Amino acid sequence: METLRHIVLFIHLIGFAVLFGAWAVQAFGGKREITRLMQIGVTIAAVAGLALAAPWGLPEDVKMNMMKIGTKLVILLIVAAFLGIGQARQRKSGAVPPVLFWGVGILTLVNAGIAVLW
Repeated sequence: METLRHIVLFIHLIGFAVLFGAWAVQAFGGKREITRLMQIGVTIAAVAGLALAAPWGLPEDVKMNMMKIGTKLVILLIVAAFLGIGQARQRKSGAVPPVLFWGVGILTLVNAGIAVLW
C-alpha cells in the first residue's frame, strides 16, 4: 500500500510540474495566455492531492497534517479559479490580466514548496 501512496505522490508532483512548466513556457517565451495544458496540470494535481488526503494505507499511529492539507487545498482552489477567470477573460478580450497570470505561477510554486518543505 505504501508503494501505491508513493506512486500517487509522484503523480501529484507531476501535476504541479505540468502546470508550472506550461506556465513558464508562456511567461518566458509565449504570449502570456492560459493554455489547456495548465488546466490539465491543475486537474492532475487536484485529483492526486485529494487521493493523498485520504487516510488509506497509513499505519494507525501516523497522524495526517490537516493544516498542511487544508492550506494546499485552498491554494490549489485559488490557482484553479485564477485559471478559470483568466481563461474567460482571455476569450472575451484576448488577453489575461497580468495579476491572474503571474498569480498562477507564484501560487503554484508556493504550493509545490509547501508539499516538499512542510
